[in-house]
Amino acid sequence: MGNDVRNQRIGVVGLGRIGAFHTETLAGLDGVSSLVVTDGRPEVTDAVAAKYGAEKVDGVDAMLTAGVDGIVVAAATPAHASLLLAAVDAGIPVFCEKPLAFTATESKAVVDGIATSDVPVQIGFNRRFDPAVAAAERAVRSGDLGFLHTVRSTTLDPAPPPMAYIAESGGIFRDCSVHDFDVVRWIVGREVVSVFATGSNQGDPAFAAAGDVDSATVLLTFEGGAVGVVSNSRYNGRGYDCRLEVHGRDDTVVAGWDPHTPVRNMEAPQLFPNGELFPSDTPHGFFMDRFAASYRAELSAFLEVCAGTRPSPCTAQDALEVAWIAEAATESLRRGAPVTLEEVRS
Repeated sequence: MGNDVRNQRIGVVGLGRIGAFHTETLAGLDGVSSLVVTDGRPEVTDAVAAKYGAEKVDGVDAMLTAGVDGIVVAAATPAHASLLLAAVDAGIPVFCEKPLAFTATESKAVVDGIATSDVPVQIGFNRRFDPAVAAAERAVRSGDLGFLHTVRSTTLDPAPPPMAYIAESGGIFRDCSVHDFDVVRWIVGREVVSVFATGSNQGDPAFAAAGDVDSATVLLTFEGGAVGVVSNSRYNGRGYDCRLEVHGRDDTVVAGWDPHTPVRNMEAPQLFPNGELFPSDTPHGFFMDRFAASYRAELSAFLEVCAGTRPSPCTAQDALEVAWIAEAATESLRRGAPVTLEEVRS
């Protein structure tokens, strides 16, 4: 493990959309002295290595012996578990994109497999690092809001991902809602006890063919009585909309309202008679522009984890709890009834 956060040699495994994006982000961090990259497609490895001045290696085994201080796992979901376990077995701190594995049961096997290891693992739930979301969490912990009664998290994509991805993603709750599940659980600071999910298909019939829905809402009941409301859709033509509302007895805070929030504010003509608008700028079009700062912050945190100067800010156990929530939501949608977390864990 490295001991200098300013001089880290970081490997990236998997150079698809998110892996290439992480490579670009890492290349711009002062704490990264060198990058090592690999992908199952040699031509992709060559292109990314050339673009960012990275060293390229042929496969995971070569990565594990390349003298890296940390490994970023950004390969396809089915490879996450084996890559994470290989890195931990090699004693290398690992940052793994969500999810740990395809199912909650498989994720539990990963958590059990690293339970006795002191090698740190950080999971890529980047929204915890969004400045406004982090400020909301601090406000909750300060006690300023009093007890929480309702937390709402919304993620609306401007358009569906490729249908080939949908067929293998595990469904909207596992590939989209998990970010909302994580941030709401983190904000509330307690565990979910029951889940009630509903959803529908009004767009591409391929969603139904894959056993999925294109829009969904999930009601989460937490220990202590707080309620979480998670809303998701693949069809939000105005742009990428991701917001958080935290309502307490004494105060309310929000995150995700900025000049690029993709809404038309119908109060604007009354509030701003001179023609000013809020939101006033081009709507967010994609998660990478909406969360550019948080992706940078989470990877900066990983450099500290690799250096041993901070513990993992988002552990494999956190990812497992989110996986159980997604599992319960999937089962609730199938049944059309609430599902307890105790049921899916048994």
